[in-house]
Amino acid sequence: MASIPFSIEEYINRQSRFHSKLPENSMVIIPTNSNCIRSNDTNYPFRGNSYMLYLCGWYDPDAVFVSHNIDGHWTTSLFVQPSDTKAEIWEGRRVGVENASINWPVDEAYSITEIDHIILKNLENINNVFIIQGLNKQLDDIVFESLTNKSRSRNKTGKGPRSVSDPSYLLDEMRLIKSKEEINKMQISCNLASKAHIKAITSSKPGIGEWEIQSIIEGHFISNLSEISYSSIVGGGSNATVLHYGDNNCVINDGDLVLVDAGCEIDGYASDITRTWPINGKFTKEQIEVYEIVLEAEIAGINACVVGNPWLSSHHASSKVIAEGLIKLGILNCSLEEALGQDYDGPYRNFFMHGTSHSLGLDVHDVGVTSPNGEKEGRILEDGMILTVEPGLYFADWRTDISIPSKYAGIGIRIEDDILITKDGPVILTSSCPKSIIEIESLMNTRG
Repeated sequence: MASIPFSIEEYINRQSRFHSKLPENSMVIIPTNSNCIRSNDTNYPFRGNSYMLYLCGWYDPDAVFVSHNIDGHWTTSLFVQPSDTKAEIWEGRRVGVENASINWPVDEAYSITEIDHIILKNLENINNVFIIQGLNKQLDDIVFESLTNKSRSRNKTGKGPRSVSDPSYLLDEMRLIKSKEEINKMQISCNLASKAHIKAITSSKPGIGEWEIQSIIEGHFISNLSEISYSSIVGGGSNATVLHYGDNNCVINDGDLVLVDAGCEIDGYASDITRTWPINGKFTKEQIEVYEIVLEAEIAGINACVVGNPWLSSHHASSKVIAEGLIKLGILNCSLEEALGQDYDGPYRNFFMHGTSHSLGLDVHDVGVTSPNGEKEGRILEDGMILTVEPGLYFADWRTDISIPSKYAGIGIRIEDDILITKDGPVILTSSCPKSIIEIESLMNTRG
């Protein structure tokens, strides 16, 4: 049976800050998703809607968070699956209405079967509805029918909502800045993912399957009551040059690097780590040359994660190191300015083609507008933001549109850490996961 991940006070504070951004005589409707069918009568593992998790910590399917303001007072409600012995015998115990009203951060709890009646009744006194659409068609229809009736006939009494809006943009802004409780939860997630990567590194050997490394990492998550935050990427050899490689079905040969991009969730909060290491425990000269460039680029990107800097500072810092490195390797034959291009879109992008950072939180690619109002450099970094820094270099031996020296062909390297922005400088939440050449080779020498 699910339990609330944070203190009641944490959620009440979030709700209060959210409600303060809304006009009076408003209603908020946040549904969570239902189970999703995988095949015939089997479901995918359930993962609750992040907005529901954020506002009240409810993790079970087929539920709705509702709050409404009448005459300046906000009332919060949860509509949940009622206790049902027959269903619970098959599917597991439910929290139920009574437990939800006692142990969750809401004023009232009801059976989900009552929601139509209660929503319709309250809509008569509401001017503005803020609803996350697309998760519950029945609720979408009720709200828009009420709005249509209002506009067509003034609903006879003149009552009912005048506008329907999406509240996600307000919640997204809130979610960009993490609270102390959220940061602590994400540190736990990062620590667990770091240990999983270490376990994979120390279990590596020539001839191991990509799928075996995946099972080591994800098995560590499961054994610690966690789950993946995204599909694990385990690319050996040239497979590492495919950014979102997901087959994970090849044997990794002696002399190859393996790139592993994997993270876990703790109560919905994600970690996201990438490490690249030699499967036989020893980097070659050419692998070192490329690896050192990527590591230097990552460090430069992390150092740029400073309060007051624009969002793209980490990308620009990493890109400069990457471009300089490509020139030194002889892969680019031009000036640094030409390699970078006017808008960081120069020829270095043939080998480092993705962004350097994304937000991290309840979603692995978390919400929040990183370039509000179209700012070219992106929004200003603030205390409490968490983002990744993940530069890479990819020399795909299967591409025919670019030319690279044969000694680097097939090398793909990415290094990624999770960074907390603070007033005192960047904090690496994934610092316990080794990434220097000396650290990785020393760790691999401990293999049995």
